[in-house]
Amino acid sequence: MTKINKIYLGLCSFSVFGGMLEKPLYKRFFEYAKAAETDEKLRKYASFVSEIYKGGASLTDCVRSLVFEDENVYVRAVGNMEKISPCMWAAVEHELDVLTDFAALTAIDFAEDMGTDEFIPSYENGKADIKAEYESRLGSIGKYGYGIFASNGMFYVEDDGTIVPIASADRITLDKFVGYKDERQKVMNNTQAFLAGKPAANILLYGDAGTGKSSTVKAVANNFFEEGLRLIEIRKNQLLLLPKVMGEISGNPLKFIIFIDDLSFNGDDDFSMLKATLEGSASAKAKNAVIYATSNRRHIIKETFSDRTGDDVHRNDTMQENLSLSARFGLSILFAKPEKKLYLEIIHELAERNGIEVTPEIEQKAEAFALSRGYRSARCAEQFIESLI
Repeated sequence: MTKINKIYLGLCSFSVFGGMLEKPLYKRFFEYAKAAETDEKLRKYASFVSEIYKGGASLTDCVRSLVFEDENVYVRAVGNMEKISPCMWAAVEHELDVLTDFAALTAIDFAEDMGTDEFIPSYENGKADIKAEYESRLGSIGKYGYGIFASNGMFYVEDDGTIVPIASADRITLDKFVGYKDERQKVMNNTQAFLAGKPAANILLYGDAGTGKSSTVKAVANNFFEEGLRLIEIRKNQLLLLPKVMGEISGNPLKFIIFIDDLSFNGDDDFSMLKATLEGSASAKAKNAVIYATSNRRHIIKETFSDRTGDDVHRNDTMQENLSLSARFGLSILFAKPEKKLYLEIIHELAERNGIEVTPEIEQKAEAFALSRGYRSARCAEQFIESLI
């Protein structure tokens, strides 16, 4: 029996990692192993190598990535700290050994299997103990996670409640900001407490547009990715999906920020689900999640003067319930419109980073730039500096 046939039969016996065999890489390998004629084998081999190239040209790295991301019965049991059956553990050990051998296959192995000395496309690989690496990651599963959460940091929610990775997630980092250090430190401190298993608050970041509220949340999520933090963004018109989202992540060993951007409601909107979540309703809240929301308004329920009249017998109670929604966030942080001094500090810092010397004339132009837009903001300062580059 050839090395490749042995690995093929080993893969066929998979029970724990069986779902992974539906991935294109393994399907192409199976097609190769079952091919009879040399020319057919060569075509199937080329398709197999093509899948490796899509993953970066290294078979070892492709296998490693697929194993670490696989969400199977074993990794879920470990994540939930359940007792592992000796039978399941024996299957896991065997399958990881097979995967280690599979990841070590070289183009020479395939050439020998086909009995050809003609040119065949090659690929990279290296020595890797997949079993040891996998066990090491499971020892810190609260930092690495599994499934789609293993290699992605930010997600969005589809209208059916499915959690999907954001392909082009914002990679912003904390060192890119200028100003608002105290405000960001509060978010950092709360997040660090959350990751440490200490009491942490849901946060409302409110204030003027362009002050960096949303970017702060995303930068904090990026900063703590290696500590096991993930961000799931849900739109305000999807709040009825909160229980489903919380249910999906409730047994996960990772920690999650549920991010709601630009939060506001009209008086007749249904915000009961968010209210229930903020109040810790058992049906709506996951222990491994906090809610971070941004809003341009301190009172996120829009109210008009006409709302103060009407036929509601207990109208005052209704008004107080609406206006107190923001108070249900454990921590509210104001990102105020910068005064001229802070605005110019931001201008100077951004200019220095871009190799621009700030003269009194440039300061005047920066101020005029802000006034032409109606207000000063960090975003406005960034746009002005970009106009000089």
